[in-house]
Amino acid sequence: MEHILACTGHELKLPDIVNSDGIHVFDSSGNRYVDLTSGVWCTALGHRHPRVDRAMKKQAGAVAHTGFCYSNPVVDRAAAQLLSVTDIQNGKCVFLSSGSEAVEILRQISACLAGRQNSLVLHDAYLGSYASTIDRARGWHIVNWENCPDCPKNNTCDPGCDVVRHIPGDISEFIFEPGSASGFVRFPPPGLIRTLADIVRKNNGRIIVNEVTTGIGRTGKWFGYQHYGILPDMIAVGKGLGNGYPVSAAVMGHDIAQGLEEKGFKYAQSHQNDPLGAAVAYAVLQTMRDEQLVEQSAERGSRFMSMLKALVDGKTVTGVRGRGMMFAVDPATPEIGDAIYEALLQKGYIVCNRSGLLRMDPPLVTDDETLQDVVEAFKAAITSVKEK
Repeated sequence: MEHILACTGHELKLPDIVNSDGIHVFDSSGNRYVDLTSGVWCTALGHRHPRVDRAMKKQAGAVAHTGFCYSNPVVDRAAAQLLSVTDIQNGKCVFLSSGSEAVEILRQISACLAGRQNSLVLHDAYLGSYASTIDRARGWHIVNWENCPDCPKNNTCDPGCDVVRHIPGDISEFIFEPGSASGFVRFPPPGLIRTLADIVRKNNGRIIVNEVTTGIGRTGKWFGYQHYGILPDMIAVGKGLGNGYPVSAAVMGHDIAQGLEEKGFKYAQSHQNDPLGAAVAYAVLQTMRDEQLVEQSAERGSRFMSMLKALVDGKTVTGVRGRGMMFAVDPATPEIGDAIYEALLQKGYIVCNRSGLLRMDPPLVTDDETLQDVVEAFKAAITSVKEK
């Protein structure tokens, strides 16, 4: 890649992927790889899903892009379909191009309505690639929850505990990322999240959920927040919504939308509410429903999790965790993780290596036989590491 700036922070391992089909990608030499990362956690339906491809080609052959003063009916149909799988009634959507944009507009919306910006966030939450969410020196209150899983009250969370009792009363929004934890797959205790949401709501703050990674069936429910018994005011959706096509959405309740209209809120970018992105999103959501992929994510993920537990030996692999079709394997050391990652890649399995932690977000359509093969490949990779 001579003319591409390398700035993702990840080493480019396979520079010549030239084709794809379902759960597989292929390089120019004909080698086949099982994509257990769904690209960047995006291709929930697998690569080149025929229904999504047909919808994309049909819309591209008509009108792909419109301006601010004219549109296409598919945009409103897609918004209605997306709202129907949330718990938000009579809401509205804005379609954008990336999850980072969806989080950004929702923070701007919250600030507009609150007249201030003081965001509450968990210490390990990833909220996008923009400086506005990466630089948290001002206007942020950080909750460090690393000791909460061991707390005997983590299912209820005492409002007087040190983790939550110093939260200021001027929080404009609690931005909750329900489980990705900057890629490390950690799930905060439900009691903690409900307590934080209650504190913010009592002070007239709002709840934004970042579902860019955890939404669209990834965790065995349509959205990750549905594991926590909270109702958000706004939801950022991306990745799986486009199955590889760059489309995201900012979803908000009726009261939020009405308040913005009264205040004259403005936000405009070139590919806002593009018909092509909306057509893709509509096809993805319809396919998810018709093929019952959310239910399959829960059932298949539970079976795969049971298989993965067999990898834990306390020496090379110290733990596994997951929810739906989102998984992490914890090697004993980063060096062991790197070695397992390389061995899996040589065997034709692509996983995500995050500082030695091995993460998998397989397409929701991955069958049980393939998942069993993955476990066997892991076992062989672990054996090869032990023998070195």
